[in-house]
Amino acid sequence: MELNKRRMALLALFVYTVVLCACGRQQPDAKNHLYAGVACYNKSDTFINQFITCLKDQFDKLGADDFEVSMTIRDAAGSQRTQDDQVKELIAAGCNILCVNLVDRADPSEIINLAREKNIPIIFFNREPVAEDMMQWDGLYYVGADAEQSGVMQGELAADVIKTGGIADRNKDGKIQFVILEGESGHQDAIIRTKNAVDTLKKQGIVLEKLCCSIANWNRAQAQNRMMQIIGQYQNKIELVLANNDDMALGAIDAYKKLNYTESARPVFLGIDGTDAGLEAVIEGKLAGTVYNDKEKQAQAIAKLALSIIKGKTSDEGTKPSTEKTGDVKNKYIYLPYSKVTSGNAAGFLEKPL
Repeated sequence: MELNKRRMALLALFVYTVVLCACGRQQPDAKNHLYAGVACYNKSDTFINQFITCLKDQFDKLGADDFEVSMTIRDAAGSQRTQDDQVKELIAAGCNILCVNLVDRADPSEIINLAREKNIPIIFFNREPVAEDMMQWDGLYYVGADAEQSGVMQGELAADVIKTGGIADRNKDGKIQFVILEGESGHQDAIIRTKNAVDTLKKQGIVLEKLCCSIANWNRAQAQNRMMQIIGQYQNKIELVLANNDDMALGAIDAYKKLNYTESARPVFLGIDGTDAGLEAVIEGKLAGTVYNDKEKQAQAIAKLALSIIKGKTSDEGTKPSTEKTGDVKNKYIYLPYSKVTSGNAAGFLEKPL
């Protein structure tokens, strides 16, 4: 009996030693291992899906012989509660940096608390938390673009089309009758894009009459449905459609196609984001223009910032975020500029390398 007890004790010691060694091999030096947990609000969003592809490519480029990079992606499918749970899972899996595209930009507190408890920095992207939340902890960063700039550029594109005769004042009343397709109810970027597009048109001397503003949640199918209802109400009165993103602009075009409107009877459409489908539509003349949201440079900025944080170099030049809305680097924010896209330059954006 005593011999059996000794054998069992030795066996237990052997198993413990094997497990300990295995765990040691699975936990590389944190300075030599970047494990990014990426949580996105909804991969069915065309722009976000393309953004995540760029981000994966940029993280893949960081790997080296002496530095390991791994990445896990989770899709919340539009649920903040799901995203909170996914962040818990990513932290439990050993992520040492989080890249979060919030479902609800006004409700990041649980994610921030979870990360702060484990001292895991967060790089928010695309959907910017409110300033008060960004001040909760030093380990919070944001990479994105300035929504105001996108609205101004969309307004400038629309004004250019109007002034060159691209939009007919069909009823000869000296006004442009227009429709807004807005991203989300109460969403900061949607509100800012809309306001600045309209304000810019007015500053350009364009007299406007708003027929309708409808929420389509950044979604092409929803935009098609909303636009069909709007067309039913206003018929041929609509001369301009300003959409907060390309998918909704394309959905509006789909509505006119489904109702068998000829191209000459359709209004002018403008989008924002410069998705592949949006750029192709500009090249084909279906969209009058869009505003390019530089997913490639934003993804690159996220990857470089993540690397600098893990290596403890966030104070080095070129790695520290900025409070100014530029690509410079200071404090907590990195903003990359938008670009106006027309038929004359759209192909160059479509061929832009990752």
